[in-house]
Amino acid sequence: MIRRAKISEIPDILTITRACAQKMQENGIFQWNEHYPSKEAFLKDIEREELFVIEENNIVQGTIVISTLMDEEYKPIQWVTSNGNSTYIHRLSVHPDLQGKGLAQKMMDFAENHAREYRFVSVRLDTFSQNKRNQRFYEQRGYQKLGDIYFPKQSEHPFHCYELVL
Repeated sequence: MIRRAKISEIPDILTITRACAQKMQENGIFQWNEHYPSKEAFLKDIEREELFVIEENNIVQGTIVISTLMDEEYKPIQWVTSNGNSTYIHRLSVHPDLQGKGLAQKMMDFAENHAREYRFVSVRLDTFSQNKRNQRFYEQRGYQKLGDIYFPKQSEHPFHCYELVL
């Protein structure tokens, strides 16, 4: 089941994202670290009612943020659609022990259906240039790579921006 996250679940969510960060680092992907994703980011997501979890038997297995807020870093990108009617995906995670079972696909299906239901014209996101697996994941879903942005606190390497026109 996918539903809005509760504030009481933040410790579980941080356990998942830290496990993901560790697994990525073991694979030479320095995308997430001690600065990101943070408790503060997840608290803001909950405040904005944009943080969702996938759970089974009351156990949180992964997270996704579906936001209407366009980050400053995204402004220079030449998006396919006009700004102002898109959703943004952030902090998609599935606990490493549960990866490969289609949970990320389910959360993306949910996010894209959510965007269609609320009449958004596109879904936008970024993924780390060194994370080839994630790039393939989004490209197979029909996302178009548009340009690069940088998050210096996370990496010297760029993040690729993607958009799916609905």
